[in-house]
Amino acid sequence: MKKIIIATAMASMLMAPSCTGKGEATAEPQAFDYNVDRFADIQVLRYKVPEFDSLSLNQKILVYYLTEAALWGRDILWDQNNRHNLDMRQLLEAVYTNYDGDKESADFKAFDTYMKQVWFGNGIHHHYSTDKFTPAFSRSFLEERIAALPANAAPANAAELVDVIFNPALEAKRVNQAAGQDLVATSANNMYAPGVTQEEVEAYFASIRKPNDSTPISYGLNTRIDRGPDGKIRETTYKIGGLYSKAIEKIVENLDSASHYAENDAQRQIINSLIDYYRTGDLATFDKYSIEWAEDTLSQVDFINGFIETYGDPLGMTGTWESIVNFKNIPASKRTETLSADAQWFEDNSPVDKQFKKEKVKGVSAKVITAAILAGDAYPATPIGINLPNANWIRAAHGSKSVTIENITQAYDEASHGNGFNEEFVIDEPTRELLNKYLFVTDNLHTDLHECLGHGSGRLMPGKEDALKEHGSAIEEARADLFALYYLADPKMLEIGLLDNPDAYKAEYYKYILNGMLTQLQRIEPGKEVEEAHMRNRKLIAEWAYEHGKDNNVIELVNRDGKTFIKINDYEALRGLFGELLAEIQRIRSTGDYEAGRAMIEKYAVKIDPALHKEVLDRYATLDIAPYKGFVNPVYTPVRDNEGRITDIKVDYTEGYADQMLRYGRDYHALK
Repeated sequence: MKKIIIATAMASMLMAPSCTGKGEATAEPQAFDYNVDRFADIQVLRYKVPEFDSLSLNQKILVYYLTEAALWGRDILWDQNNRHNLDMRQLLEAVYTNYDGDKESADFKAFDTYMKQVWFGNGIHHHYSTDKFTPAFSRSFLEERIAALPANAAPANAAELVDVIFNPALEAKRVNQAAGQDLVATSANNMYAPGVTQEEVEAYFASIRKPNDSTPISYGLNTRIDRGPDGKIRETTYKIGGLYSKAIEKIVENLDSASHYAENDAQRQIINSLIDYYRTGDLATFDKYSIEWAEDTLSQVDFINGFIETYGDPLGMTGTWESIVNFKNIPASKRTETLSADAQWFEDNSPVDKQFKKEKVKGVSAKVITAAILAGDAYPATPIGINLPNANWIRAAHGSKSVTIENITQAYDEASHGNGFNEEFVIDEPTRELLNKYLFVTDNLHTDLHECLGHGSGRLMPGKEDALKEHGSAIEEARADLFALYYLADPKMLEIGLLDNPDAYKAEYYKYILNGMLTQLQRIEPGKEVEEAHMRNRKLIAEWAYEHGKDNNVIELVNRDGKTFIKINDYEALRGLFGELLAEIQRIRSTGDYEAGRAMIEKYAVKIDPALHKEVLDRYATLDIAPYKGFVNPVYTPVRDNEGRITDIKVDYTEGYADQMLRYGRDYHALK
């Protein structure tokens, strides 16, 4: 169901300093400084927008207005993430900008870090773990600074906000996925009103869904669940005149401006359908827009904008607001177009049961894109690949659109050179050489396969769209990853010219198992379990393959001087295991076998060996590598003539992290 790959730490740690193989990217000149800031567990980077100056003036203006529409949605995401977030941002930024004390003091340095964490998380919870940030400054420091603020600088509920910051029990977890708990009542997001329970929500949606509906709307995608005056559960819609109206009005205003510079009539219709959806909140209109968007394969400039991905909802229904504006990287798109042209071959030759395959794959379009702006839930942390629409019936009948964001992966690559990761975690020099030679190519190709074909493969039985409930996201990501892993080693990759060495796939196989079993654990605090859907997906695949390959020693854990290393003894057998697991995961997804999905997640994807976890954390501590990375955006400025007409759009890359966050809070502040 979920169509975004979140860029992993591994994707940036193991990138090659030089790449060979077909489809490789050309490194940007080293004069461009990708590094912007570093704090806590975060590294902030910047990305270039190559070939922007090659766009026509109309295309540049179209990009500009679409970026403005993207930036105006920021407050929506902050409020979706937690009901205190917008007031909290006002309070913290007031303290930050009015501070006139010793900036070398321990308290201010800790506050500076906390402020930057909150910006990065789009609220008071970590963007990945969804745990609430823990302040390292004193409560008295904050209270004294609040008391010194100018009149009306702090929100009226400042005292309550201080309690939220310092009381660990308040708003503790934005998205709770712990088995056996009420996932709605124990999650601190603002998609459900206080007092609403998981049982009530599930009963409500069960009562309004149409059984065996072949074209179901995305129930709950653009609504907040609360309780009406009669005590019954109801939905409040995100739309003009509804929830988030002021921000949506600004989005629509800029979408309307963008429509005047559309590249063609089809693109203009797409923008207008999105505007209609924002005005009405009607999910059938959203489906109309999604179909039009999926079928537009001619426009060079493209965008996503709206309530799309549902990872922020513990029940996987409500979409968080996000936007990415982009344009096609024409030379690099030859890679993805080659894959999509053979989509039916990949479907027909998949190792899954025939009854779960699509008889006819429709409208799989794929391209490599250059991101021009990241916004909402795609900023500062961002995906490296996208496959949309999410509705399976639209994908089956009208096709889907898949993209790989190569200027983002290039930024990760450039910023990661020489960090010492390979020497610490990769078992030997031949394996390191394999990674250095082929990982950039195979990692991008894995993303292409995951997004272009993996998410679009297979078919669901009627009425099984949301049957996996809270486990749906992890199962779907595992399905797409397994599809990509299985085919990455297929001779087809050499036949169609995407790889030039039959052993190249081994670089991605090694990275994937290493990450799934070991190195992604750096992102988790001691004593906690794996909760995020993508991490569960990777752990499930790696641990299942390890266990089911034990009899033949396919994957081996090697201990050297107290350090654990991954050794893959039989890559061909590992591919066979990936195929077996893909067949079972597709069966679970197609039939909506909730119990089988739950059992697989709980057995392979959640629990962590504490000794191994400690070892990984200790080894990472010697490297000083940030587990998470994100970005600041370029700044787009219109150049106007004496009559006010836009004659060009200039791009600037020099804005700093804090400067950008404060500017966004000042210039795109719509809801409070």
